[in-house]
Amino acid sequence: MKNKLIVAYFLAIGAVGFAQKQELKEATKAIKSGNLEAASQALKSAEGLIEAAADKYKAQYYLLKGQVASATANGALEKIESAANAYNKAMEIEKASGSSKYTPVANEALVKLRQALIENAIKDQNAKDHSAAAKKLYLGFKTNPADTLYLYYAASNAVNAKEYDTALTYYNKLIDLNFTGIQTQYVATNKKTGKEEAFPAKNMRDISVKTGDFINPKTKKTDSKRGEIAKNIVLIYVSQGKNEEAMQAMANAKKENPNDASLMQAEADMYYKLGDVAKYKSIMEEIVKNDPENPDLFYNLGVSASRLGDNDKAVEYYKKAIDLKPGYEAAQVNVAAVILGKEKKIVDEMNGLGTSSKDYKRYEVLKKQREDVYREAVPYLEGALKANPDNVEALRTLMNIFYQLDDPKADELKTKLKALEGGN
Repeated sequence: MKNKLIVAYFLAIGAVGFAQKQELKEATKAIKSGNLEAASQALKSAEGLIEAAADKYKAQYYLLKGQVASATANGALEKIESAANAYNKAMEIEKASGSSKYTPVANEALVKLRQALIENAIKDQNAKDHSAAAKKLYLGFKTNPADTLYLYYAASNAVNAKEYDTALTYYNKLIDLNFTGIQTQYVATNKKTGKEEAFPAKNMRDISVKTGDFINPKTKKTDSKRGEIAKNIVLIYVSQGKNEEAMQAMANAKKENPNDASLMQAEADMYYKLGDVAKYKSIMEEIVKNDPENPDLFYNLGVSASRLGDNDKAVEYYKKAIDLKPGYEAAQVNVAAVILGKEKKIVDEMNGLGTSSKDYKRYEVLKKQREDVYREAVPYLEGALKANPDNVEALRTLMNIFYQLDDPKADELKTKLKALEGGN
């Protein structure tokens, strides 16, 4: 009797294995013929028995499951994630069993899936749909947690979408993962333009140098993003009115990087937003004291001051950056932008005037003030164009100013602008 039971047991196991094999065979055939509904049904029939199956059938099952989910996803993130998880499961099973029959196919499918996901996230980002981009980039991270850079960009998009709680979750996860964002860059100087350019890989950089088109090859490390992440966490808390959390987050960040200039700047911004202007000024002075010859630091301080509404201080910092680095294009453009920002108030008053003699006289005064604003901005736009003659926005702005001032140089700039824009 005992022997009969054992035989019956093994016959049952054999029947189960045969059934699984048949269902997987049917699913494979259905996928090849494009009958995804039939493939899905076959996989559902095998689902309840798969855990008892041999590893080779398990791996095949998850590969097929991934293929069906991927083919029927139509952009649905839930199905894309299901497909990615299935592909990863197939590879995990084979890795544990020492097999690799389905791993190459699963890996290739996973790479294509993630590539499409990220490409769509970039499209969303370019279309300013930051919420959708954040979700896709986060899924890109989830399908391969080693790609922490996707999590960083997901957080950035969540901030732009004003989904601050989501952004905080992502940023705190990056902190927990000890993410730095430091990358190796392979750069060389373009002989034609004289500008340094980065290459995706070392061999591509080296080939370009060998052709003679590039010189001065260098390998650089990008700056750590830890300071920026801590800064964003703090500013999110401040924007939410969570001042204690903001100060605690800043204190934690400074323990790790007490002399980080970007953190000190973030701390200054925090105190400014909290209304403690004295503390803001003292930190700003400390930043400058630590590195008084750094033009980029003064430029960043200018950006910070401008963002905080202190345009006079912003211009002061930008001009200092230009003094330290003559021809600093971005600083010149920003000074011009701050100056031209004065125009709005003048134009608003001009538009509100009536037709009386008094209003006419006031209009003439305002007209001269506006022209003075234009003339004040001109040297900085010209400086930016001297540093980079292909700066289309600076060129267009300067052209429009010259037209307003009836300066004949406007036509010359118009010709240059057309050439840069392909004659349009």
